[in-house]
Amino acid sequence: MKILQICNKPPFPAVDGGAIAMNNTTQGLLQNGHKVTVLAITTPKHPVHLSDLPEQYISDTNFQSVYIDTSIRLRDAFFNLFTKKSYNIERFISVAFQQHLQKMLKETSFDVVIIESLFVAPYISTIKMLSNAKIVLRAHNVEHKIWERICKNTRNPLKRRYISLLAKRLKNYEIETFEHIDGIAAMTKVDQAVFCKLGFEKNIASIPTGYIIRPEKEAQETSVEEHSIFHIASMDWLPNLEGVQWFLNHVWKTVHKQFPPAKLYLAGREMPEDFFAINHSNIVTVGKVKSAKAFYLSKKIMIVPILSGSGMRIKIIEGMALGKVIISTTIGAEGINCTSGENIIIADSPDNFAQAILHCLKHPEYCEFIGKNARKLIENEYANAHISKKMISFFEELQTT
Repeated sequence: MKILQICNKPPFPAVDGGAIAMNNTTQGLLQNGHKVTVLAITTPKHPVHLSDLPEQYISDTNFQSVYIDTSIRLRDAFFNLFTKKSYNIERFISVAFQQHLQKMLKETSFDVVIIESLFVAPYISTIKMLSNAKIVLRAHNVEHKIWERICKNTRNPLKRRYISLLAKRLKNYEIETFEHIDGIAAMTKVDQAVFCKLGFEKNIASIPTGYIIRPEKEAQETSVEEHSIFHIASMDWLPNLEGVQWFLNHVWKTVHKQFPPAKLYLAGREMPEDFFAINHSNIVTVGKVKSAKAFYLSKKIMIVPILSGSGMRIKIIEGMALGKVIISTTIGAEGINCTSGENIIIADSPDNFAQAILHCLKHPEYCEFIGKNARKLIENEYANAHISKKMISFFEELQTT
């Protein structure tokens, strides 16, 4: 098959969960003999320089990109209030991108077009006008669900009202998109059920992100810092920021008081300056790391304190593959076929989260037990080679409908 993959940000280099998910899809399709062309939106937050990309990647994917300034502007956001359009989506609309897409569709006939996230859905009409390809929404999240959960956790009444408006408009746009696509590849069964409940009656499947298992042992012997706790994620995604703030405000004090040697590391791109200003000898704000894998392997206990959000946390899949013990909220682990106490630890209240960390700090053999089972889960259910075949089968089924 000839497949066009339209991405809302560059999938390579894979610097965050969304990029990892998109790139693993690309690699899986290529490895199974299909031809993939990648067209990506680049933005101020997610730029790309061709000189930084491997020649092999550019050659394999015929990688192309168009810059769109998606910066939030108060004036535009204000006047958007007087329309019925979603400002979240409007920021990704560009005449230049549309024209580039038109040129590509006129030059090449594709069998499948993958829309990576709702944010590139505005270009569906262009695709339908110039191509007979089946259009698949790769739903990384149920977008409006994220904002509904953020709204629920927001105390400021004016802010809560505005976030509620964003959620409603995103929900309406998601539902409107249904009639213009041929299928949805949802990240999780939870999201699949939500789409069906919203009225999607066409082809839909739950296809999680795969993890590329390396030939060498991932959880190789390395120097692991005892009593270390870490969080790593892109901090420009609001649920990540919200989760870390909740952890610092409601969990960390209990952990530090009951186990003073514990040390917390905060890592990830777009780290807020406020976190670098934290004055606590046992909290280290690292920010962007050179090698996420090396960082994972050097630390002991991984935390994922997500309170809102949707889809699948790719960082949990990465951490599991590396044999880490992970403590997450129910929402954080949503969509992953894991079992608390066996291959992950689930804790939702501040006290339960703190006690879970304390138990791990005091019982290293328990950490090892959870970590080994976590890696087995990834090997058995989330290997990219297996997941890619599910995606290809889904595409093949669409071709017959």
